[in-house]
Amino acid sequence: MSYRNKTYVIFDGDNDIWAYAYMKGWKQSEHIEFDFHDAHDLRPLTDRASEQTVRERLHQRFSNSKQAIVLIGESTRNLYKFVRWEIETAIELDFPIIGVNLNGSPKDDAELCPPLLRGRYVVHIPFKAKIIQFALDHFPDEYVKRNVTAGGNRHYNDSVYTRLGL
Repeated sequence: MSYRNKTYVIFDGDNDIWAYAYMKGWKQSEHIEFDFHDAHDLRPLTDRASEQTVRERLHQRFSNSKQAIVLIGESTRNLYKFVRWEIETAIELDFPIIGVNLNGSPKDDAELCPPLLRGRYVVHIPFKAKIIQFALDHFPDEYVKRNVTAGGNRHYNDSVYTRLGL
C-alpha cells in the first residue's frame, strides 16, 4: 500500500540535488508510487525574486502535500534561509517527517541532523529506494496514531531491512 498524498521534499539545492535526481529516477525505473514536489524547481522565479515571493510559492507547494522528506546531507543542518523555513513549516503543519540520511545511516546522525528535527517524532532512514518507499507507506499512519506527547527520533529495526532485502 503506497501512501497516496504528495510528499514535499526538502533538501540543500546546491549540494544535494543529485539525491533528488536519483529519487526522480527511482520513481520511473523502480515504479515507486509516491508523488513529490521539487521545492527547488521554481522556474517561474528569477534570481531577482524576493525571499517573500519564493516563500509564498513554496507555501503553495506545502498546501498540496501531507508529509515531508528531509534529505540530510553534509550541510543540511547549517542551512537557514529556505531549508530551515521549510522544516519549520512542515513541523507547524504537523506533517509526518522522514529524515533520509544521505550518508547511509539507518538512525539519527546527531552530527548531521538539523537541530529542528532532533528529539522530534521523525523517522530516520538511509538513502535507499526500498526503505524510503516503506517509510512512505507506513510512517504517516504511525505518526497519526502516536501519543502526541511522544518525542524522540524513530528508526526501523534490522528485521525491516532484512525483509526488504537491504
